[in-house]
Amino acid sequence: MTAVGAADAPPQGVGASLRRKEDARFLRGRGRYVGDITQAGMLEVAFLRSPVAHARLLGLTKPEGAEDRVFTAGDLLGVGAIRAASNLAGFRVSEQPVLARGKLRHVGEAIAACIAPTRAQAEDLAAACTLDYEELPVVTDMLAARAPDAALIHEHWPDNAFLETRREEDLSDLDGLAAAKVTRRLRTARHCMAPLEGRGVLAEWDPRLEQLIVTSSAQMPHVIRTGLAEILDLDEAQVRVIAPDVGGGFGYKGILLPEEVVSAHLAMRLDRPVRWIEDRLEQLTANANCREHHYVVTAWADREGRLLGVEVDATVDAGAYSSYPFSACLEAAQVGSIFPGPYTLPRFRCRTVSACTNKPPILPYRGVARTGVCYAMETTLDALARQLGIGTDAIRLANLVPPEAMPYRNLVGKVFDSGDYPEALRRALACFDLDRLRARQAAGECVGFGLGIFCEQGAHGTSVYHGWGIPMVPGYEQALARFTPDGGLELRTGVHSHGQGLETTLAQVAHEVLGVPTARIRVVHGDTALTPYSTGTWGSRAMVMAGGAVAEACRLLGERALAIGAVLLQAGPEAVELAGGAVRRRDGSAAVALEEIARTWYRRPQHLARDVDTGGLEVTAGYRPDPDTGTHSYACHAVIARIDRDTGAVALEDYVVVEDGGKLVNPMIVDGQVLGGLAQGIGTALYEEMPFDAAGQPLAGTLADYLLPGSTEVPDVRLDHMETPSPWTRFGQKGIGESGAIGPPAAIVNAINDALHRFGAELTDLPASPARVLAALEAGRRQ
Repeated sequence: MTAVGAADAPPQGVGASLRRKEDARFLRGRGRYVGDITQAGMLEVAFLRSPVAHARLLGLTKPEGAEDRVFTAGDLLGVGAIRAASNLAGFRVSEQPVLARGKLRHVGEAIAACIAPTRAQAEDLAAACTLDYEELPVVTDMLAARAPDAALIHEHWPDNAFLETRREEDLSDLDGLAAAKVTRRLRTARHCMAPLEGRGVLAEWDPRLEQLIVTSSAQMPHVIRTGLAEILDLDEAQVRVIAPDVGGGFGYKGILLPEEVVSAHLAMRLDRPVRWIEDRLEQLTANANCREHHYVVTAWADREGRLLGVEVDATVDAGAYSSYPFSACLEAAQVGSIFPGPYTLPRFRCRTVSACTNKPPILPYRGVARTGVCYAMETTLDALARQLGIGTDAIRLANLVPPEAMPYRNLVGKVFDSGDYPEALRRALACFDLDRLRARQAAGECVGFGLGIFCEQGAHGTSVYHGWGIPMVPGYEQALARFTPDGGLELRTGVHSHGQGLETTLAQVAHEVLGVPTARIRVVHGDTALTPYSTGTWGSRAMVMAGGAVAEACRLLGERALAIGAVLLQAGPEAVELAGGAVRRRDGSAAVALEEIARTWYRRPQHLARDVDTGGLEVTAGYRPDPDTGTHSYACHAVIARIDRDTGAVALEDYVVVEDGGKLVNPMIVDGQVLGGLAQGIGTALYEEMPFDAAGQPLAGTLADYLLPGSTEVPDVRLDHMETPSPWTRFGQKGIGESGAIGPPAAIVNAINDALHRFGAELTDLPASPARVLAALEAGRRQ
């Protein structure tokens, strides 16, 4: 549809690179975050946290005279524990007390909540408390956690594993059939999400409504409401969660934190507003981490590089507790279904373990499981190519699913909707002069070329999350669309925008259907009292699911407007159409704008016959793609990396991304998502790591220790978009929010290894820090 107005008006609908509506307030400093909100009589909370990784908690002495301002687990009567239980067979349930009870299981675990008029005073109270505990043996390594003599983190378990999964297949004959076989042990580092804004919560009890109002930096407000209601033994109608502007989510803002539960309980108990604002030390060391994986991958290939089979043993360090609502098995449970990726894989065996350790719990981070899987698969392919003496592109072209096979169901039952993986690779290769690169290598330069190819399953539906055993299973996504009396359009959606630009892109979808100018469209989100239920924004689902729901709600709203417009035009329903923001006679003789239709319905009903029955100008509609197995965007990342052999420093000379996200609703916003993800992926590849010592102490408590890439570490990137529409979604769009972060570790490490193997060296562990690069070079010299 075209907008009402001049024929040469700039496009505003699906496919337009429209500037973000929300940026006007952000660029002027008018965003409103939890930390900006205060209430009269508000109290601040500081938490006393465990100084050790594993211990029996024997007691706590409160400061004399301040006993009524320090709360321990024994003071929180009626407050339950956080439970996130998978429905997969064999999953072991952990109960995470909101304040430690009886035992301490990781450094930073909350033990007591201290309240005062200011945060500084509350921290002084926490410092004045005295702890009594008995230290226990610490389990910090996910592989050692499985040893028979390892200390048990949950004593009623037989071992330290939340879940084990197996896909068994006989591969014993492949050694005799294969021309090449490689085995690689690979490890990725534990990460912190490091959003610009940490977590925060402001809770208050409304006695008139008998309702708990929680303002939280959350990306899934409806799910957080459900968790709070369950743990605090409230009806969900008694809990309202408001997520204002949120400074980055990345999965970290998707879980229910103990601090939210405690703050909510104290607000009800004290009848005072209570606020907790996470500081950077808490965010880095006390709360959830992610991405710590270990893989043993064995792959077999014939002389042409065609894969014959792959065996994977994957271990994920899930920390001490299962995070609500995703559970501790989300990452490992995905590995078996997504490891084959975009490749035709005839035979596959996979075993996974979600290991329990004395570390903070893990949660899904942008592309978390796919990042590790892509890294493991792609580096193994490069090792096979080197053994066979064929090009890194040749082995991939021999195995990538061809476009004529789409839609394609792989051997683990994963269905790919559309795409041309070989073409993405060819486009990326065409951007480089590889002959010149090889000449530089022959001249002795330590420089290399690397590829990372993957598919990103996004917009996961009911069947996918049920199959992975996740307790939060998405269903129909809903949206509300309504005309206001002055002819504006209001959209209400349960997903939350915390950087994705949904206030703009959802308005573009509505404009596409109704023709209402985007300036007159208001998107409401982030408030459970105002918006339809949704599992929220995660897993590259918002534009597919909420976009589809908004489109359907606007389509139905348009039908109602058509009925009213036909009456005003004194025409039959078959003689009118909705176009350009108006109801028009098909013969072009007359039209009535949607604004006029809204004004008439609300304010001048006397102009309508009494028998006009449209149900009003407000519609709530649901949407779910069919099939609901998700969309599959994909990309090829290609990079040239140069290594300083004296320092081990890695410089990225050139970077190309060829991306297929289906129909791009707003190409400019997509570019921002890809580039932002790329920066995260570079951090994964080269910088980010949360190490722990043998006592379970985190060793990166500040951003001087936990390294994040800045503008000087992210090279200029060339982006090329292939728009292959998904056949299963409303406009052909696919999820794209995580894809920028998935490919860089594989591509960069493959480029590093392409440079290093001429010196007899290879790197397998992330991040590829200067120390690890130098260690690999030294190991190569010793061989």
